[in-house]
Amino acid sequence: MTQNIYDDPGFFENYSQLPRSREGLDGAPEWPALRALLPDLHGRTVLDLGCGFGWFCRWARQNGAAHVRGIDVSERMLARARAATEDAAIVYDRADLEELALPRSAFDLVFSSLTLHYIVNLARLLAQVHDSLHRGGRLIFSVEHPVFTAPSKQGWRIDAEGRKTWPIDSYLDEGPRSTDWLAKGVIKQHRTIATYINTLLGVGFSLCHLEEWGPSEQQIASRPALADERQRPPFLLVAASTLPG
Repeated sequence: MTQNIYDDPGFFENYSQLPRSREGLDGAPEWPALRALLPDLHGRTVLDLGCGFGWFCRWARQNGAAHVRGIDVSERMLARARAATEDAAIVYDRADLEELALPRSAFDLVFSSLTLHYIVNLARLLAQVHDSLHRGGRLIFSVEHPVFTAPSKQGWRIDAEGRKTWPIDSYLDEGPRSTDWLAKGVIKQHRTIATYINTLLGVGFSLCHLEEWGPSEQQIASRPALADERQRPPFLLVAASTLPG
């Protein structure tokens, strides 16, 4: 069973105050890079794994998708998504992604934002996703970069020049890591970049794009606090296809 931290009242309240929660996709600095990876959605069938408040589901419909299904384990997140959605072509379901069974050849695009680093049995889920895609379908996802999921227990430090540094701990030791993020004891699954890619290849995907995301100079100019993110990439963005490369 996936840890359902998003239904914890304190965590949910804190999460609801984040820019990406209040402003939607435009509040997520990595969104322009993810959007650039998306295919034309007109007439397509889309699945959003870990849909949260449903921001991407609604965006996909506004950009031509014929039908969108959003899945999340959190009742609180889904309640907010349903309250914000008035579109019969968007369906929200509650399900544990660790146990998810998907119909075969049902989707043109599977999208997932900052969710897969919570999944223990990633290979099982990715195999389900692969089989649920039409031939030539795409999987596009983001996860916390592995340098974030393997933080030093001492946290960030100040170097000799007064800059923040983020040392990592036991990078090659994969598995659950507990972190205090918006609440104590949030469990995320640390795995290396190689494991993400080899797991995709192992279930039959072809890799289309891999990006260790960092903010652009234009983003830093408008949001100076993002400058710290140039020192280590906060997100890993991946696009894969069911067709051979």
